[in-house]
Amino acid sequence: MNLDLTFFNWAVVSSFLLKGLYFSVFLTVVATLGGIFFGTLLALMRLSGKKWLDMPAAIYVNGMRSIPLVMVILWFFLLVPNIIGRPIGPEYSAVITFVAFEAAYFSEIMRAGIQSIPRGQVFAGQAVGMTYGQNMKLVILPQAFRNMLPVLLTQTIILFQDTSLVYAIGAYDLFKGFDTAGKNFGRPEEAYLLAAVVYFVLCYSLSWLVKRLHKKIAIIR
Repeated sequence: MNLDLTFFNWAVVSSFLLKGLYFSVFLTVVATLGGIFFGTLLALMRLSGKKWLDMPAAIYVNGMRSIPLVMVILWFFLLVPNIIGRPIGPEYSAVITFVAFEAAYFSEIMRAGIQSIPRGQVFAGQAVGMTYGQNMKLVILPQAFRNMLPVLLTQTIILFQDTSLVYAIGAYDLFKGFDTAGKNFGRPEEAYLLAAVVYFVLCYSLSWLVKRLHKKIAIIR
């Protein structure tokens, strides 16, 4: 492989990569926030003790976790427009799919976090007259979020890596930016090599920060 350093310049970055990086980061943030929100609701449904809430949530979570993400992306992108009668677009399709898919994974993280809180704290909240919702909102969930923060952030890093799968439906993410730049400049090898380096640097740096955070949380405990 003959590396041409003229390929690595700001014109390539500004023309092709920044647009893809923006969408990858946007998709990661939206999918994380949406996944945590709906995942927490699913976790509460599974822990409610009511079968009519537990069963649908369990079916959804186990079903989503048993299907490869790329298949969910393709199914939603190809089938939903036929159902609603109009195209959605790859970017909107990616956002909706990622939120729905990641909710299943964040649900299990939050369920584990809620179950890690000593039952005595639940009983203490009930003893002072708190309802189930107040107890969860004011006592259990804040502690669960703190306990699960490193795991939530690790899942977010994995989510960022998974955003490259939207390439399958033509969404313009970071990987698509590298691919487009490589094809336009006739340097596909350099483009894919640089993509691997950028993903590695970003994900390794974020993983290092998560480890540091985990140590600080452990000291606070």
